[in-house]
Amino acid sequence: MVITLIGYRGTGKSTVAPLLAAQLGWNWVDADVEIETRTGESIAAIFAREGEAGFRSREAGVMADLLMRNQLVLAAGGGAILNPETRQAIRAAGPAVWLTASLDTIASRLADDPTTTGRRPALTDQAPRSEIAAVLAIRAPLYAETASLTLNTEGRSATALVDEIVLALPGLIARRSR
Repeated sequence: MVITLIGYRGTGKSTVAPLLAAQLGWNWVDADVEIETRTGESIAAIFAREGEAGFRSREAGVMADLLMRNQLVLAAGGGAILNPETRQAIRAAGPAVWLTASLDTIASRLADDPTTTGRRPALTDQAPRSEIAAVLAIRAPLYAETASLTLNTEGRSATALVDEIVLALPGLIARRSR
């Protein structure tokens, strides 16, 4: 089984994943880091060279590979859910937890992250806040379609989020087996 954390960048997937994995005694992987490791390039460099379509193709392959593992907590890239086959594979592999935050919180977290600009490409030619709003408008229904559980990360510690996920797991697993 794989527990996949989904959501827009800056919602806490890479922070929650290692803590959740430690609590469960599982491994964890950040899909974006895995793509960078396999290619030897940043996501921004892949976007610049291959465009979004090239990156999304690479992402789909890495996600398919990771979703075949067992006892893994997977921090998915924010756009991984754009691919219908990836959404289906996420749901088939185990519970998907959608981490959410307000537009203001996401913008603030991304502005405070020194790696955002170097590693993550702009997804539109809009200002950051406008880009977040535009991209979320497209992705929110796909996150909702994929999610087994939705957690708002506003003002909550990563530890509190992990505790809530662990408490919800038996019910999420039981629903899957019906």
